[in-house]
Amino acid sequence: MALPLNDKKTTLKNSESTSYTIPLILVTSLFFLWGLANSLNGSLVKQFQTALDLQRWQANIVETAFYFGYFAMALPAGYVMKKMGYKAGILMGLVLYAAGSFLFYPAAEVRIYGFFLAALFLMASGIAFLETAANLYVTVLGDPKKGDFRLNLAQSFNGMSIILGPIIGGLFIFSEKEYTREMIQALPVAEAEAIRISQAASVQMPYLIIGLVVALVAILFVFTKMPELQSAEESNGKVTIASLLKRKHLVLGILAQFLNVGAQVSLWGNFVDLKLDLAKNDNLWIVDKIYQISDTMSPTQIASFHASFAFILFLLGRFIGTYLMGRIASNKVLGVYAIGAVISVAVAMFGGGLAALLALIAVYFFQSIMFPTIFALSCKGLGDGSKLASSLIIMSIVGGALVPPLTASLFKIGTVAALSVPLLCFTYIIYFAYKGFEIKD
Repeated sequence: MALPLNDKKTTLKNSESTSYTIPLILVTSLFFLWGLANSLNGSLVKQFQTALDLQRWQANIVETAFYFGYFAMALPAGYVMKKMGYKAGILMGLVLYAAGSFLFYPAAEVRIYGFFLAALFLMASGIAFLETAANLYVTVLGDPKKGDFRLNLAQSFNGMSIILGPIIGGLFIFSEKEYTREMIQALPVAEAEAIRISQAASVQMPYLIIGLVVALVAILFVFTKMPELQSAEESNGKVTIASLLKRKHLVLGILAQFLNVGAQVSLWGNFVDLKLDLAKNDNLWIVDKIYQISDTMSPTQIASFHASFAFILFLLGRFIGTYLMGRIASNKVLGVYAIGAVISVAVAMFGGGLAALLALIAVYFFQSIMFPTIFALSCKGLGDGSKLASSLIIMSIVGGALVPPLTASLFKIGTVAALSVPLLCFTYIIYFAYKGFEIKD
């Protein structure tokens, strides 16, 4: 997820350098790479249920491992880059990302869930480094007046990659023959084992290719001269975490971001299962046309293509939301989007068939602006404390590690119970948008 920036005092050393084209292209590629990793997690949640004989709540620990990596590395990444430079930080992030991707191959051979989780944690740790550096770099590589434009352009590549992730899952990870955990358990032991081996092996090639691409990008960074960043010194000696936590709107914003990411990951990670639960045999006409759905495709593959289409709406929602914020106060736009998300989740909970499926996809549209808008509203009016506050908000991404297992565990009771978790999360965001964001000294 791409982060908005508050630091206006960051500049380039040796800024007389003439061209930033190649560095900008390389930095922009990072947005694509981390979006791909995020959007593939949903495919893993579904695939591991059959490949590793996991219950849905157990498979959702994929998200826990991944987003805990973000949480654990949020502050260390900034420290490393302050001491060693941003290029070194990017290279460290790419190495960790590639290493985690490559570990999928042996993890699939031995089929040990903890091995996969360690690989995901390593990938996310690397991505924490990449996000810390890339969001800042892209705004200063060129005309300072066009920094916001370059950031939005780079974020569009992030949007493209999250659309691609479910397509990769549908074509290369999910098999054309449909299996469920219960079906495999009913088979003879030898046959069930052979299917699980095949299902686990399906993740090897996609992640091997991702690892190779990330490694190639790392090599290009090694041989590309990257301008170093320098920040004007800020008089923040008196700014402490304790003093920041006295700012009510920041505390409420941290909670809003925690719940937002938790709701987002809960829905993204379980979308395929939800599609099969709510509308297994019902498909959207537009998805049939765009993805050329055929009778040879399994319901799981088709569900994955619907997830890809949902991400198209996510990208569309971000563009429309950005346009509206140029004319309407950002908190009001956030409030309208949050109300839309609550209504959509409620329809998905109590509806059925295509109505529930459409509502579930609509949530993606409404959630599109929440992360950057909550981030910006939470950091307003903090002056020299905005940098430290940013780190605290980034750490709230741990909601993506803690909320999804709770959501998944409630599927044992039923879909309505499970979806009540994101419903409550979005309800709180309505409060933050209309009341909690207000700055009170």
